Amino acid sequence: MSFSRLPERYAIVRFPPGAALPASFLDTPGFVSITRSREELSIVCADSTVPETSRSERGWTALKLHGPFALDEVGILSSCLVPLADAGVSVFTVSTFDTDYVLIKAAQADTAVAALRKAGHIFHDDPAR
Repeated sequence: MSFSRLPERYAIVRFPPGAALPASFLDTPGFVSITRSREELSIVCADSTVPETSRSERGWTALKLHGPFALDEVGILSSCLVPLADAGVSVFTVSTFDTDYVLIKAAQADTAVAALRKAGHIFHDDPAR
C-alpha cells in the first residue's frame, strides 16, 4: 500500500443528529467527510474551519491510502491498522468509494509512519523513495 500525508491538521466535529449541516463545510476545499446517523452528525474537516462553539477533537493528521480499491477487495484497512495497533497508535478511519483515510493524532504521526514503513508501506512524499 502507498500513502500520502495530507497537509492540513484536522478535527472531528460532532453535532446533534438533527442539526442542520453548516454550509461552510460544503465550501471547504480539500478533504471533508460528512456522516449523519440517527445518533449524530459527524464532520471531519480542517482544524481552521471548526466553529469555536462546536464539540470537537482537534489535532489529527490524515493519511490517504492511494486507491482506487475495488469494493470487494479484502484486507485493505487491515494491512495498515494492524501495524498501527501493534505500535499503540489509535485511529479514526474514513472510507470513500475509491479509497480510505486513516486519521491519527498529530502527536503520534512519527510513530505511525515508522510502523507503516516497517510493515512495508510506502509514502509518496517520502524523499527516500
